[in-house]
Amino acid sequence: MAELSYREAVAYGIAQEMRRDPRLVMLGEDIAAAGGVFKTTVGLLEEFGPDRVRDTPISEQAIIGAAMGAAMTGIPVIAELMFSDFIAVTWDMIANEIAKTRYMTNGQVTLPLVIRTANGGGVRFGAQHSQSVENWCMMIPGLKVVAPATPTDVVGLMAASVRDPDPVIFFEHKALMATSEEIPDGEIVDTLGTARIRREGTDLTIAALAAMVPRALEAAEMLAADGISAEVIDVRSLVPLDTRTILQSVAKTGRFYTVEENPRVLGWGAELVSIVSHEAFWDLDGPCVRITTPHIPLPAASSLEDLAIPSVQKIYETVKRTIGGAP
Repeated sequence: MAELSYREAVAYGIAQEMRRDPRLVMLGEDIAAAGGVFKTTVGLLEEFGPDRVRDTPISEQAIIGAAMGAAMTGIPVIAELMFSDFIAVTWDMIANEIAKTRYMTNGQVTLPLVIRTANGGGVRFGAQHSQSVENWCMMIPGLKVVAPATPTDVVGLMAASVRDPDPVIFFEHKALMATSEEIPDGEIVDTLGTARIRREGTDLTIAALAAMVPRALEAAEMLAADGISAEVIDVRSLVPLDTRTILQSVAKTGRFYTVEENPRVLGWGAELVSIVSHEAFWDLDGPCVRITTPHIPLPAASSLEDLAIPSVQKIYETVKRTIGGAP
């Protein structure tokens, strides 16, 4: 066992896959000698060399265009976009080309491509560098979407993403970079489309993603002190989505909450609530409840950003207020 931080786990997971497959290359801004702006690629240049770990110009379109072309020829690629907000700059290539190529060629062309990017708020980077945009990618057919919450999941889901024949958008949360845990020795390979029950409970189900997972777990501890038993599900993968685990949990608890950092309008939690309301309507003892960021640009001021993003206290208070069915 070795203790790794979330940021160290990113480099660990990439290195595991680059050792396994000598064809795998990585592209991005400042990922080589600088070790990444979030220090998530430290040591990769030294081990794998400049032919496989390549710094690029400050051009997201160039990064994704080069990665797409290489992947279409069969070269597996990990491409880094420094901030997930900049997916918008490359949206035509991602949504119209990368996501559609396998379908439009009837499987003759696959794209073994992982697009890594730093996602989410909580670190005072302001409205253009703090967005949670996983819901943007979730809505595009042909993309797989992953957002790990723990270092072990970073390594295992990175392996699953690299080995998948379809393009995967891999969201690394900026606010989790310093968190750490012991990870198992040896090769770690996870499975896309599998959620994890992080805490067993009987009174309600909370589905959370990335940085909202530890907050949901802390809120569940507070609720337990009040005699309320919350089951916490780490969704982990939005596409494919593990509806079985979520629906089985709701069938047991009878109540469903989502905790999401997306702005409220059309967040991923809305889709989960739609599924649960349709598939588990008769299991529900009350309305589904979404705990979200308001539909606003995230402020840079620390007090305002903290007020906007769902906090442990907000999760706790919302559950306490609504557990009896109140709005």
